[in-house]
Amino acid sequence: MLKTPPEPASRKSRFLPSRRGFLIGAGATLGLVVGYALWPRSWPNAWEAGEGETLLGPWVKIGPDGRVTVPVPQAEMGQGVMSGFAQIVADELGAAWPMMAVEPAPWHPAYANVGLADAVTGGLPGAVRGMAASLGKEAIRRLNFHLTGGSNSISSYHDQLRAAAAEARARLEAAAAGEWGVAAGEVHTEKGFVVYKANRMSFGAAAKLVDPSSEPSAPVLRAAATRPLDGKVLPRLDLPLKVDGSARFGADVRVPGMVYAAIRHGPVGGSLAAAKAPAGVVLAKGPNWVATTGLTSWEARRALDSVEASFSVDGRKAGAWIADELTKAAAGGGGKEVAGHGDVDAADGTVIIADYGLPYLAHVCMEPMTATARIVGGRAEVWGPTQSLTLAHWQVAEALGLESDAVVIHPTFLGGGFGRKAEPDAMVEAALIAKAVGKPVQLIWSREEDIGSDRFRPPVQAKLRGVLSADRKLVGWDSRIAVPALGNSFAQRNLPMMASDEDKPNAADIEGLAEIPYAVEAFRAIHVPVGQPAPLGYWRSVGHSFSGFIVESFMDELAAAAGADPLAFRLAHLADKPRHAAVLKAAADHGKWGDPAPKGFARGIALHESFGSIAAMVVTAGVVDGRVKILEVVSTLDCGRAIAPDSVRQQLEGAAIMGLSAALGEEVTFAEGEAEQRNFHMYEVMKLADAPHRVATVIVDSNGPLGGVGEPGLPCAAPALANALAAATGKRARQLPLAKAYSV
Repeated sequence: MLKTPPEPASRKSRFLPSRRGFLIGAGATLGLVVGYALWPRSWPNAWEAGEGETLLGPWVKIGPDGRVTVPVPQAEMGQGVMSGFAQIVADELGAAWPMMAVEPAPWHPAYANVGLADAVTGGLPGAVRGMAASLGKEAIRRLNFHLTGGSNSISSYHDQLRAAAAEARARLEAAAAGEWGVAAGEVHTEKGFVVYKANRMSFGAAAKLVDPSSEPSAPVLRAAATRPLDGKVLPRLDLPLKVDGSARFGADVRVPGMVYAAIRHGPVGGSLAAAKAPAGVVLAKGPNWVATTGLTSWEARRALDSVEASFSVDGRKAGAWIADELTKAAAGGGGKEVAGHGDVDAADGTVIIADYGLPYLAHVCMEPMTATARIVGGRAEVWGPTQSLTLAHWQVAEALGLESDAVVIHPTFLGGGFGRKAEPDAMVEAALIAKAVGKPVQLIWSREEDIGSDRFRPPVQAKLRGVLSADRKLVGWDSRIAVPALGNSFAQRNLPMMASDEDKPNAADIEGLAEIPYAVEAFRAIHVPVGQPAPLGYWRSVGHSFSGFIVESFMDELAAAAGADPLAFRLAHLADKPRHAAVLKAAADHGKWGDPAPKGFARGIALHESFGSIAAMVVTAGVVDGRVKILEVVSTLDCGRAIAPDSVRQQLEGAAIMGLSAALGEEVTFAEGEAEQRNFHMYEVMKLADAPHRVATVIVDSNGPLGGVGEPGLPCAAPALANALAAATGKRARQLPLAKAYSV
C-alpha cells in the first residue's frame, strides 16, 4: 500500500558552502567543511503522524488499525525500493506483509543517503577509510543530501532500517508487557501482533500504550532463523497502483489553473542570443532555451513552432572532431597514471594490442523529462520525477531567488531514471516558466528534446596492451583510456562547490578499468580526459558501462592469443577470487558453455564487478540474414544476499536488455553542436523482434556484504555479445554499436 504523506512542515534555509569553503576542509579526501559551528547539530523530526497514528522513531509509524508505514527517501523507478525498505522493516519488526505501507520520506537529514560516503571512500587505505567514511556521512547529513544512485539504496539504508525496526519492536513489546504485567523478555512479535503465551495484542493497540518519553533498552536484532521474510518473494506494494493506472507519474499531475509548456533548447554548450514570438504567443526565455504555453500540450507545441530563436556557441561546436580527439588521446601522450602496480614496461612475453571505442549514449527513459510548478505568494511547489530531492530543492530555490524553506518538491514515480533524473533541469525550467507566465505550468519535453538535450554517457577510446608469458599467464596489463571527465561535468552543473576549473585525470572516471579482478603481475591504468562541449551525465552503471566492454573483450582476445578457452583463461586468473569464480562458473553452467551452440551461433562470456556486486553473463548469438540474432542470455549475480529475489531478477533482466540494446544499435553523434539522433527512428533501441528468445537469471547467494542490484547486471552485456559474435563469425568488432560491423 502506498500512502499520501501529510503536507511537509516548513524547512529551514539551506546552508550551501562556497567552493572555497568546501575545498578548504577537504584536504585531499572528502571535502568536509571546516565551519561546523555554522551548522545545526540536530534536527526535529519532519515526518508527521496522521490522526490516530503513532511515530516510533524516524522510520516506523503505526496506525490504529495496526498498519505499519515506512518512509522511503529513495526514488521508485521500477527497481522495487519501496517494497525493499518495507520488507526489511516488516521482517525485523514482526509485521504482517498485507499491513505494510510506504510513503515518501521528507527532505530531512535523518533520511540523507549517508551510504554514498562508503562508495567514495572505498578505495582509501584501510587505516584512514573508517574515519573518512564517518566524516563523509556526517557531511552528507549536514548537507541534507538525498540521492538515488550508485545502486546503494538497500546497502545504504539496510542497517538503519533494521535498527529502527528493532527499537520499535522493543517499544511495542515493553508496552504490551507492561499492560499484561509480565517481563518484556517474555513477549515477542509475529504477524502484526505482540504475543505472550495465549495473549495477543495488535500493533495498533500496543502503539497506543507506548510511552514516547521512555528510553527503550538497547534493541537486539533478530537472528536469521527468526526472520521469515528475508529472501522471500512478496507482492510489491507499488504494483497494484501501476496496474490499475492510479499511480502518479510526473505527467499525471494536475493543478487548478494549470497550462502546458513546450520547450526548445539550443545547441550543446550554447546560449540564447535572440527570440521573438508572434502576437498572442506567450514566450518564456532561459539561458539556452525558449518555451511557450497553451491550454493543451498540442497548443503549446504549435505556439513553439511559431517562435524564431537564435543561439550562439562559445568555442568549438560539438561534432565529429570529438571522436578524432579521443582517438589521438588514446594513441598519444598526456594523461596520468591513476592506478597501477609492478613494472608494466618490464613485463616480458608475447604482446597483444587492441583498440576499443564506445559512443555517446542517451538515457531515452520511456518517460521524458517533465515537471509541474506552481508559484504563489513567494513560495514554490514543484511536482515531478527526481532522483535527488536535494539538488531539486537547491536548484529551484536558486533559480527563483528563494530560500529552500520556500520550496516544496513533491516526488512522483519515475518512468525510468538511469541517472538522468538526478538532474533537476526540467524542474528548474518549469519553475521559471511558471514565474514568467504567472500560472501553474506543466512542462513535458518532446522526445526530440529529451534525446537532443540529454546529459550524455561520454564516448570512450581505449588502447590496451597485454603481455602473456611463455606459460600463457597474464603478466602485464597496460591501458590508456581517453574519456571526458564525467564527474567534473556533473559537478559543474549540480555541485559547483566540488567542481574543478579544469578536467583532471582520475580513477573514478575510468571505474572498472582502474582495477580488474584478474591476477596480473604488472598493471597500469592511464586516464586522459578529453575536453568537449556536450553535457555529460550518469548513465546506468556509469563508467562500468564502458569498462566492462573494454576489459572483457580484451580478456577474450588474450585467451585467443594464449590458445585457451575463454572461461578457463579467466578462471586461471581468478585463483584468489572465489566469489568471482563461483559467479562465472554459475553463468557457464546455466549458459551451457560446454555444449555446442546451434549452427551459425556461438556463446560469449563476460565477468564484471561493480557497486559491490559481481555479475557474469553468457550470451548465445550469431548473424542471420545480415542481422544480429540473440538466442539466449544467462545472467548471474552475487549481491551478497538477495533480500527481495524477484526484484533482483527483474533488475537483471532489465539490465541485460538495456545493455544489449546499447551494445547493438544505440549511438549519439553531433554536427554543428546538435545531436543528429533526435527520435527512435534514428536512435535505435532494441525492438521486441530483436530481443533474446530467452533470458534466464541466477542469483548466487554468498552471504557476503550487501551489494547493488540495479546496475551491476548491465556491464557484461556488451562484451558477452561481442565475444559471441566474434566466435560465431570469426570477425572481432572493437567499436560499438555492434550492428555497424555485423548488419547488412
